This record gives sequence, C-alpha cells and structure tokens, in this order.
Amino acid sequence: MDPLNLGKERIHLIGVGGSGIFPVAQILSGLKYELSGSDIADGSTVQRARDLGVKVSIGHAAENIAGAELVIYSAAIPANNPELVAALQSKIEVMTRAEILGIITARYKRSVCIAGTHGKTTTTALLVQILLENNIDTSAIIGGVLPILNGSGRFGQSDICVCEACEYANTFLGLGSSVSVILNIGNDHLEFFGSMGNLILAFGQFCLQTKDLVIYNGDDANTREAVSRAPVRKISFGLGESNDYYAANIKRLSFQSIAFDLFKSAGKLASLTFNIPGEHNIYNVLASLVAAIELGLNPEQLTAPVFNFKGVNRRFEVLYKSEELTVVDDYAHHPTEIKATLTAARQSPRKNIWVVFQPFTYSRTKGLLDDFVDALSLADRCIITDIMGGREFDDLGVSSFDLAKKIPDAVQISSFDGIVQYIVENVPENTLLITLGCGDIYKAAGQLVERLRGGDS
Repeated sequence: MDPLNLGKERIHLIGVGGSGIFPVAQILSGLKYELSGSDIADGSTVQRARDLGVKVSIGHAAENIAGAELVIYSAAIPANNPELVAALQSKIEVMTRAEILGIITARYKRSVCIAGTHGKTTTTALLVQILLENNIDTSAIIGGVLPILNGSGRFGQSDICVCEACEYANTFLGLGSSVSVILNIGNDHLEFFGSMGNLILAFGQFCLQTKDLVIYNGDDANTREAVSRAPVRKISFGLGESNDYYAANIKRLSFQSIAFDLFKSAGKLASLTFNIPGEHNIYNVLASLVAAIELGLNPEQLTAPVFNFKGVNRRFEVLYKSEELTVVDDYAHHPTEIKATLTAARQSPRKNIWVVFQPFTYSRTKGLLDDFVDALSLADRCIITDIMGGREFDDLGVSSFDLAKKIPDAVQISSFDGIVQYIVENVPENTLLITLGCGDIYKAAGQLVERLRGGDS
C-alpha cells in the first residue's frame, strides 16, 4: 500500500519522538505505511509513537534501519548520525522532513500552510480544532501537542490538510500550499537568510508558490511587502478597519479571557471569546477564523471552538498552581515572543514575575542580545541557563553570562538541579514563574513541579 506514490512501503523515522517528525509518523501511520523509528531517549511522545504501531529503537545505530526502504530525518539530525550514514552507504533513499511534508501537503486539494515568525503553532492548532469541532475530518501537522488530538499530527479523510510551515532554511518552499497564511515577518533566522530583505523575499516566494489564496496580516508592513507580488487572491486581517477582516470592540474579561467582535467590510460577523492569555493572540485567532470562513464555515460555527480552545503544550502552559506560586512553561525563544509572553504575564494577579530563560543558538543570542535584555527586563527576576547550541557550534564568543550581566538582578545558573534549588530557596510568595525557551528547559520546569509536589524543600 503506497498512497503517496513513494515507491516504498517500509519507512524509518530518525528522531521519531521529536516535534517535527512525530506528526509525520501520525500521518504516515494513518496512510498505513509500515514504520520504524529511533530516538535518543524514551518519553511520552516516543510511547505515543509505539501506540501507533511504530517499532521504536532507543539510541541511534546503523542496525536500526534494517529492512527500511526509505529513511526520513529532520534538520535537527546531524550529518554524522549513524542511521543516516548507514542509509546513504547502503543506497537506501533518504528524505528530509521538509520533502515528505511537500509530498503530503500536495496530496490534498485544500492544503492550508500557516507561516510567520511568531504564532504558527497556536494558529495551526486553533484552525484544526475549529474544523474538527465542526466534524470536518481534517489532516494536521502541528508544531506542538494539541490536547484534543493527544498529539501533533492527524490523518483525516477529508480533502483538507492544515500544516504548520517553518521558514528556517526555506523549508516552507517545498510545501504544496493551496491556501497560505502569513501571520507576521520578524528578524529571526538571519544567520541563514543574511538580511531582513532576504527573509521577506523568501516569504514572497512562498506566496508566489501558493495555488489559490493568501491570507495575511495587513497590519504588518513586512508581510504586506512579501505578499504584494502574489498573483492569487489575497485577503487581509488585522485590527485596522482597512483590512478585509478585522477585530473591534476588544475587551479583556480576565487574565486569560479576551472578547472581541469579528467584522468584514459588510459588517459584523460574530462575537467571540478566547481563553489563552495575551492580546497578541488576537492576531492568531483572527487568522484561524478567516481561514475557517474561507474554507466554507459560517461565523456561527466558530464561537464554540474558539471558546473551547485551551492552547497547545508549551504555550503559556500552567503546570502547577498553589496559593503562593504558579509555574508556567512557554516556548517563547525570540525577544518579540518573550516580550509578548511577559506582557501577558503582567496581567496576572500574581505580584511577582520570575523567568527562567534558556537561550537557543549562539547566533540568535549574539545578534539579538540587546533585544533579549529589553524583553527579559520585564521580569522581576531572571535566571539564565547556558546557551543551547542546537545546530550550531560555540564559536561566536558569546555566553549566557553576557546576557545575565546586562539584566538587573539576573543570575546565571548552568544546571537544572541548581536552578530548581535556587527557586525553592529564594522565590517569594505570590509569584508567577515562567520557564522560557524552545530547547529542553521544560525539563527544569518538570523537575521543579516534581519537587514542589513532593514537598521536598
């Protein structure tokens, strides 16, 4: 059985527990391919892969690919990975995550690809929830776990696929998008693109490759420039009334609830309330609403799913709450995202805001150092971990100490054990503590919560 016409039926997935590859496993499992996979450590996502029927090996070794006809890997996998090396030496076909996503999205008549520097995961997840709650059997590829899916991917029988589209290394240019959504364009991944001009050009090319419709943030100048040459139909959204769709009468109901009215040029379409913190999420909600309407839903079909949506894992995810302390984990790793998260946190009834931040990549830390200082200074106390290099080497002469020494009252602590101990010994009452970063800082949050629940102080 080969519904994607790959010419292969037995597929091996390197890093099957990762946020990029696991949703691919969910789609391929739904398409009835025979799957194996590997990851460096066991965990809940790896177990979910096993539950799909994936034969998972812990640790990377050449023998793990035995019997595979195709090996798929993500950008996080280094060139010297033994399974990737073995596949190339054995002349087994290899394919990047971006390439398989291009094949998957091209399979669907209505593929919706959601791009932007910030907000992709939340927007993608909300659109998927809107469609599913309206009984549209949607396929999905999301960069985070959506609770109603208990995962980040889904295979559906309809002609709609909703896919999060990442711009890093131009991976989104391989997608087969019939509808493209552009949320915003900011200064990220410039170590690859080299300049904002090149980044805008990449988004412009993404729009040029779109088959039917571009939905874009009309309030963002970079986005307007990127979409300007796209020959397909274009629809704008935003807060300004000049947009095709816009939000008005915005009211904060509580720390995590915001209400607004959705308008189109002809008049008011609906009144909605969403329950994820932060006014920046109005744009993400708007984008999801416009995409849903353009896919054929009526405005009255939108209100309940939007109200029901509780966000995605690692997006202001509350892990622990007591009378004295609330612990939240958040994926924010760019200064713009951090500022938005901490601005939302300031609306909390908690008096003190503490942050544990794990910088990701040396190039981003060095290039945006002062922006990180400005954003993190919104917290009352900031704890900085070592920089997580990810795909980069430590050859730029920057460290987390450079960041910590510029932020008032910040401390630099390398180990997660040390961070947890510092928090337990020093955090004041009435505090909202947020772990921030796109690396493995969530593990520190988990250790802290385990310590707090165990009462070991």
